[in-house]
Amino acid sequence: MHLMREGWSRHDIAEALGVSRMSVSRWFTRARDGGPEALRAHPSPGAPPKLSAAQKRLIPEFLWHGAEAYGFRGEVWTRARIAQVIEEEFGVRYHKGHVGKLLQELHWTPQVPIRRALQRDEEAIRRWRDDVWPELRRRARRERRVLVFEDESGFYLLPGLVRTYAPEAHTPVIREKQTRDHLSIMGGMTPEGKVYTLARQESLNGLHSIEFLQHLLRVAGERLLVIWDGSPIHRRAAVREFVAGTHGKVWLEALPGYAPDLNPWDEGGWHHLKNVEMRNLVCRDLEELHQEFHLAVGRLRQKPHLVRCFFAQAGLKI
Repeated sequence: MHLMREGWSRHDIAEALGVSRMSVSRWFTRARDGGPEALRAHPSPGAPPKLSAAQKRLIPEFLWHGAEAYGFRGEVWTRARIAQVIEEEFGVRYHKGHVGKLLQELHWTPQVPIRRALQRDEEAIRRWRDDVWPELRRRARRERRVLVFEDESGFYLLPGLVRTYAPEAHTPVIREKQTRDHLSIMGGMTPEGKVYTLARQESLNGLHSIEFLQHLLRVAGERLLVIWDGSPIHRRAAVREFVAGTHGKVWLEALPGYAPDLNPWDEGGWHHLKNVEMRNLVCRDLEELHQEFHLAVGRLRQKPHLVRCFFAQAGLKI
């Protein structure tokens, strides 16, 4: 309107602003009918979000359990995989491009995984270690239950390398098969130093959780108090139905979120098996890896004092 008052024609205004004469005409009509305020931009608020703020806050905890917990092959998160997790957990379908924006909003970026989450509630973890854990120990004794910490891990054909001696200036070479094939392991560990495992050449799921609980009932004791994390394979409906069907023989207790260090497997059992018992080990195939794994577990079972040290390392008094 100011340019028109200055004597500019609509053609000149359109050329100066790089728009069509039709657009300029619409602007003038809008200004004439509604005044200058009618020319202000009125952005649309868009559709309401599909996920609530509380649901969005749960996504990092789901992802922290790893891609294999949701049946994917390999511990790699992609936007497409995360979209599948969101649909499975909330029944909401997102395009992978929008998942990228959602992850950015949650401050998740592509990077090498770390062992501690910023979302950890240190006070809740301290309370669990100082108050809940002693009570669970007392309950296990009172109800004559075998107390078992459960966790999962993957053992790959790629060797876990540590330092080794070699002639000076002659760097040793360990030849390996470049593959991501691996064993999926469920492990159980007791404060008395007992170790139980279930190994499969496939990604673990809820049915494997049931299979492992059945295994523990046979070999560990007829009454169990099992402590594990909130992995999706532990939260399946089939697992809940199985536990209910044991009529109290199996009691499940969940660890706090983002607290793998409370589990003696995390920096104790798995680390020892991979970096001590199986260090620098090269296997030709999964069958050989499976055999070597069981030999390593057998050696660990001969060291119950070491298993008890894993509990102490996790800050759990026994």
